[in-house]
Amino acid sequence: MRRGADGIGACRDALRSADEVLRERFFAGTPAAELVHQRAALVDSVLTQLWYHHFGDNSQAALVAVGGYGRAELHPGSDIDILILLPEEESSFAQPIERFLTFLWDVGLEVGHSVRTPLQCVTEAARDITVATTLQEARLLAGTKILFDEQRELCGPKHIWPGREFFEAKLREQTDRHHKYNDTAYNLEPNVKEGPGGLRDIQVIGWVAKRHFNVATLHDLVKHEFLTESEFEVLKDGQDFLWQIRFGLHALTGRREDRLLFDHQRGLARFFGYRDDEKRLAVEHFMKRYYRTIMELNRLNEMLLQLFQEEILLGEEPVEPQPLNRRFQVHKGFLEVTHPGIFQRYPFALMELFLLMAQHPELKGVRANTIRLIREHHHLINDKFRDDLRCRTLFMEILRQPQGVTHEMRRMNRYGVLAAYLPVFGAIVGQMQHDLFHVYTVDEHTMFVLRNLRRFTVVEYRHEFPLCSSIIQRVPKPELLYLAALFHDVAKGRGGDHSTLGAHDAEVFCRHHGLSEYDTNMVAWLVRNHLVMSRTSQRSDTSDPEVVAQFAEHIGDQVHLDYLYLLTVADVRATSPNVWNAWKDALLRELYHATTRAFRRGLANPIVQSERVREVRSEAGAALLATGLEQEQLHNWLDQLGDEYFLRYSVDEIVWHTQAILDPARRSMPLVLIRPEANRGGSEIFVYAQSDRRMFANLTAILEQLGLTIVDARIISSHQGDALDSLVVLEENGEPIADSYRLQEILEALQEQLGQPHAGPVPVTRHVPRQLAQFEFPPAVTFSLDRTKARTTMEVTARDRPGLLSRIAEALQDSEVIVHNAKIATFGERAEDIFFLSDADNQPLTEKALQHLQREIIKRLED
Repeated sequence: MRRGADGIGACRDALRSADEVLRERFFAGTPAAELVHQRAALVDSVLTQLWYHHFGDNSQAALVAVGGYGRAELHPGSDIDILILLPEEESSFAQPIERFLTFLWDVGLEVGHSVRTPLQCVTEAARDITVATTLQEARLLAGTKILFDEQRELCGPKHIWPGREFFEAKLREQTDRHHKYNDTAYNLEPNVKEGPGGLRDIQVIGWVAKRHFNVATLHDLVKHEFLTESEFEVLKDGQDFLWQIRFGLHALTGRREDRLLFDHQRGLARFFGYRDDEKRLAVEHFMKRYYRTIMELNRLNEMLLQLFQEEILLGEEPVEPQPLNRRFQVHKGFLEVTHPGIFQRYPFALMELFLLMAQHPELKGVRANTIRLIREHHHLINDKFRDDLRCRTLFMEILRQPQGVTHEMRRMNRYGVLAAYLPVFGAIVGQMQHDLFHVYTVDEHTMFVLRNLRRFTVVEYRHEFPLCSSIIQRVPKPELLYLAALFHDVAKGRGGDHSTLGAHDAEVFCRHHGLSEYDTNMVAWLVRNHLVMSRTSQRSDTSDPEVVAQFAEHIGDQVHLDYLYLLTVADVRATSPNVWNAWKDALLRELYHATTRAFRRGLANPIVQSERVREVRSEAGAALLATGLEQEQLHNWLDQLGDEYFLRYSVDEIVWHTQAILDPARRSMPLVLIRPEANRGGSEIFVYAQSDRRMFANLTAILEQLGLTIVDARIISSHQGDALDSLVVLEENGEPIADSYRLQEILEALQEQLGQPHAGPVPVTRHVPRQLAQFEFPPAVTFSLDRTKARTTMEVTARDRPGLLSRIAEALQDSEVIVHNAKIATFGERAEDIFFLSDADNQPLTEKALQHLQREIIKRLED
């Protein structure tokens, strides 16, 4: 080993060359399962040579690999953790240790190191379970074996962290880690190492096995009859697949990266040979395999840790099982079969188990050996099983239970029984959509919908959604809702309209399970229409009585409305933690109440616009007179406002506007008002100013530059030509504006910019977020004619990004088009904005104007 800069440079170059060779081997097809050991052997060789170079052959110290490196598993970006063991705290080792570590850093090996005596190892390991776990993986690289063996003995289970305590600590550690990932393996950008079902879960099994059974490998658990050969193969295959992904992530990024980010999913899918087809993208095929793999690993992890729990924590407590019925008994709080041959003799018991779990909430879970038997008897869930009246009855009884429905459906999904019983559901297990809107796989999303519906029935959660909690109390058969939840997305990924295909599947299921004609039709109708209410609320002008009347006609009656409203709220909330917000809540709630009023009035007697205008104006006038306004002044003001104003704004909003506009203390225009939390579900910004065709473009640019999301816009002019514009905005986190300083910042920015309209729109300079940058698709602009209101409806679909709305607004301004209303909706990376337009004469746009506007918008969005 040469000294000085030449030696450092040569060693660094050799390491880089070796890493590049490993990288080339990976991309040439060498499995990561081989390469991780090859890289560990490479680092072993370098460290060993450097150790003897700095410490000599007769050193009383020892160099030890710990953690993943101790297992001889190194990915390109893995931590290289080492322990330098000293016989005692001697200053004579300080200089060679410093030179040794400095040389490692100089050659590019960023090691994590600790320098301890065996007794210090004991002290640190006893204090911290993570240190104890790391030392458990210790492997001697160089130096004295006597010192290494002493450390191994002192840190063993006879002295610290005996099997029981170690298991309890690792179980708590895993539970906390899973909570960090929302207890689901199906995150949009999962962590292949730390997430549920990831590599860390496999390691936990190995750590507990080594500590309690003193085994060297996972395969040794087969000899102890804690693992079957087939289960070991599942663990090994799963680990190999996750290693392929992790090695690929490190190789692609040139650093440690364990998150399967959008940036890398497509590249890895191509590398692993997946290709687009007519129904799904290559990345969706790849991620489906990933999610199914970690789901299977998660199942095994749960079963094996429960086996450990029964052996380690409960093994010393002899208790006689308590019979529950002829097929099941309770053993130490866990449900188990009375005999290993139960499922073979009584296949319907595979379904009965989940009903018993729902009926006995005092049970801690299903005994591990019974879980294993369920796995081994999946093949019995066939057409004969599905046709068995007992199985069909048991399944429906589970859905009718007053408690435990969500838990048991989740358990049924985890154990693979739900997918086997409902093959159409099995097809969507692990299926994801490569976008930012659907953050869960279809099956996980379905479980969240079911959970949300059940949550409406729980008194403790009534404060979350009081209206839903009230409605579900009068729903005749909640199980119809749960069936609709199970089937609403079951046809995704098949091609065609998943709502229509899913409705057919639901109808077949309901008839097969003996539901009445009415109930069957209700479930199928809910599945077919599960998107109708959210689309209507977000894409139509629901302040228009005609829109509400048409929606009510489609729904039919109050019972169907109740069912659909509950399913819609549960569905939208389950799409992503960030999708549901106060604005969507308000939109759906307003549509529900408006439709309820339409049913009470009678579908044959719908409210007309003129009647609605008279009602709102009368109520607002009475409320304003009660505040002390003079009648003549008030009537003069209200006479300046057209019918559209009274259709678009509520009585409360009209009172708010009018009091500020007619306030004697108001000196100038523009008038800007902000309500932090408005009835429309966000923060409402109202602007009263001299009409200017640049107003909408200026407003959108200012608000977007401030980081606000505009979700609704109402653009109205008085008979005198003054603008009465209102926008509903949310912060980037989907919440209304809460901070008083933030409100003042927005107010001042609007007053300053709107006070100088000729200055032009504020440039939006915010950066495109990383995830959004991964998606590219061409913008599309379509038009339709609303003949009843003499309006042109325009829909713009484009990739969402900062400044999108202001660019559209500029195109509208330059095309001399009047905006009357706008519904702004974002679905992950996809913006779908609806605008209600007219020309300067308040007429629909001509064909020539439409073509010009379409060109202008697309040109701006493609820049």
